[in-house]
Order: sequence, then C-alpha cells, then structure tokens
Amino acid sequence: MIDVSFDVYSDTPKGRDPDSYSPTLRNYHKILWSKELPSGNIFNLSDEIPRKLKHSSRVGEFIISSDSIGHTYKYTKALGEIVRELPSYEMDAFFLKCSTIGAYMVFPADKVGNKMTINGSRGLNRNIKDRFDLTLECIRLYYLDTPNPLSETFERYSSFFNLFENFQGYVDFFLLQDLVSREYDSVNFWLPFFSFEEKPLPGNIGEYRLYKNNLIRFISNRNKRIASQ
Repeated sequence: MIDVSFDVYSDTPKGRDPDSYSPTLRNYHKILWSKELPSGNIFNLSDEIPRKLKHSSRVGEFIISSDSIGHTYKYTKALGEIVRELPSYEMDAFFLKCSTIGAYMVFPADKVGNKMTINGSRGLNRNIKDRFDLTLECIRLYYLDTPNPLSETFERYSSFFNLFENFQGYVDFFLLQDLVSREYDSVNFWLPFFSFEEKPLPGNIGEYRLYKNNLIRFISNRNKRIASQ
C-alpha cells in the first residue's frame, strides 16, 4: 500500500513543494496517521481540505499538513562551500533518500493568534534551523515542561500534543523510535549536541558527512517501520 522508495517529487508539479502538491505524499500521510491514539480514540484523517488533512471528533478538530524532516541544506548559503566538496552522485543519493515518506512528518497547519506554525517556527529559529532531531529534543523537553527554543510555539498547539499523552506516545505514534534511546529519555542527535546555543548546522565537511549519514540511517530505518505497518 505504501511504497517507501517512492520519490514524492515525481508526482509534484515542477517548482512546487511536495508537502502541498504531491498527491501520493498526502495520501501516505492519510493512511499512516489515521490510527489509534494512546487514549484508544481513532485519529481518522480526511482529505476534504485541499493540500491538507483534517481530523474532527470528540478529541478535537485539527488541520494538519506535511513537513519535510530530511534536509540536505544544499541551497543554504552558509553551507554552499561545504556541499560543493561532495561529489554530485553522493548529494543526489542523499536528496533521493530525503524524498521518501520516511523523511516527512505532519504538524498542525492552522495559525493560532496569527502567529507562526510549528513548521515556520522550527525553520526560522536560529537554534533549530529546520533540524528535526533538534525539534524532537524540544518536543521531549516540552513534555517534561522544560523551557526550550520552541516552547512558546508548542504551547499554542498543546491540544495537538495532548493527543499523544507523553513523549513516548508521540514517538511511537509517528514511528520515530530510531531517533530516541531505548528508554525514550534522550534523542539520538545527528550531530554531537551540548546545548541549543551552539550553531545547529554542520561547520565543515566532516560534520556534514556525519549529519548526512546519520540522517540517511534514520530515514532508512523509519521507512522499514512504515513498510511493516
């Protein structure tokens, strides 16, 4: 039912974003995340809203959208010189892996108080820069009621996070087990992590390759979990 090798750019109009314009990616999200919540309620998703998905039941109403969690940063100015050191075939393989379903998540899409969504906040926050491993650490800290760079944003979407009850519930629901420890008490970061005050992006070719290899391993493992559903 779900082809974990499918390239979501292959059915996306040229110049458009798969998160909004790939019908296959949208359908895969609908299939994957329409399932039982930790509470026992079913999180059924409908595709009645263009380019998004909707859930409406006694647990609440949620509009969600796709978001890429696998980034090559190929066109990020700060990494331009580093990326150019890698052969094109290596970057192409990296990008292709980041174009499969294992490299995508969903987050609430509706703006609260006309403020940024989770997608926007984690992309623009200087401590996160769209890295999903750092985002997941913020989510872990949020469930522990511990301040983090995305605390204010997450508070606006507390009803969404409450669906999963705790960090383990969130991780298990979205098949993120390969990005956390066995005890669910820490994140397996793609680069060494000491604090959010450090620069989140790789600073040299060695760090970039470490980031790339760890991200590829995570996507591959998550794709296996998805395929086994």
